[in-house]
Amino acid sequence: MHIAGRVVGHDQPTYVIAEAGVNHNGDMSLAHRLIDAARQAGADGVKFQAFVSEELVTPATPKAGYQVQTTGDGGQLAMLKALELSADQHAELKHHCETVGITYICTPYDDLSVDMLDRLGVAAYKIASTDTTNTPFLSRLAAKGRPVILSTGMSTLAEVEEAVTACAAVADRLLLLHCTSEYPAPPEEANLRAIATLRAAFGLPVGFSDHTAGVGLSPTAVAVGACVIEKHFTLDRALKGPDHSASVEPAELADLVRQIRLIERAMGDGIKRPTAAEIANKPRMQKSLVLRRATAAGETITVANLTCKRPGGGLPPSWLERVAGRRAARAIDADHSLTLGDVDWS
Repeated sequence: MHIAGRVVGHDQPTYVIAEAGVNHNGDMSLAHRLIDAARQAGADGVKFQAFVSEELVTPATPKAGYQVQTTGDGGQLAMLKALELSADQHAELKHHCETVGITYICTPYDDLSVDMLDRLGVAAYKIASTDTTNTPFLSRLAAKGRPVILSTGMSTLAEVEEAVTACAAVADRLLLLHCTSEYPAPPEEANLRAIATLRAAFGLPVGFSDHTAGVGLSPTAVAVGACVIEKHFTLDRALKGPDHSASVEPAELADLVRQIRLIERAMGDGIKRPTAAEIANKPRMQKSLVLRRATAAGETITVANLTCKRPGGGLPPSWLERVAGRRAARAIDADHSLTLGDVDWS
């Protein structure tokens, strides 16, 4: 798939999404600083959230456990209302992203927000795990024809299949994110092997939405096949708000990107051959056939007189049985690495 002209998928550089989410706390100045921090850290995209609070939750919806811990008691509606951004504010953030050279991505949580982002020209819809099973919503959103990044937290493989089917209109512009929907997520519940399961099951590019603490498992996920990494980030974990405490700070985000780029280089091309560094070491570290004692020209070379020692570059140890029983073509000193010319092959 493509996001704002960038090819995203397996065998491509990992696409890193800095999840600003609602960590702007409703403050546009803070939102702009988040964009700059994400760009400076080396992220490819920065993601916000778009919602009309009354369209997202009922007045009686209680906070999730982690939200109570980070924002205190009360319902979700009041909390979300303070974090809601207008269409004009999203347009302002998108313009800022374009100015500094990072892609604006957004998660819509309701139909009104889907339409607003479509009018805005969002590069990709990111669907949160809360809507993985909301197939009517997915079908309507997919009909817009824009790339879709679909998180799969809390879902069974069958539920993911239903979601993929609902997104059939963008089958060639669909990417899945494996995810554990807990904040922070226990590493032992990450189940990174599910990345390969999703890829095999649906033939789609698969990434990882990482909710583990700190840099966490993002680099490891890249090593096992994730082509996209999404990570919550904040300017300061001590800020008040539902997601700050489970987010990385700018220096950690930059370190996460550095580790991912290092792992990409370390993965190589899969061809087993000596590396550039090994080529210089190979003749010094591998072994050749040598004689235990000096041998006269015409003398039979016996197994007992053959051994294997460094350096390499001579006849390899695997040639021991070919050499044993043949005559020396010339006088050979002990510990001399045998060559083809040292052996009478007639």
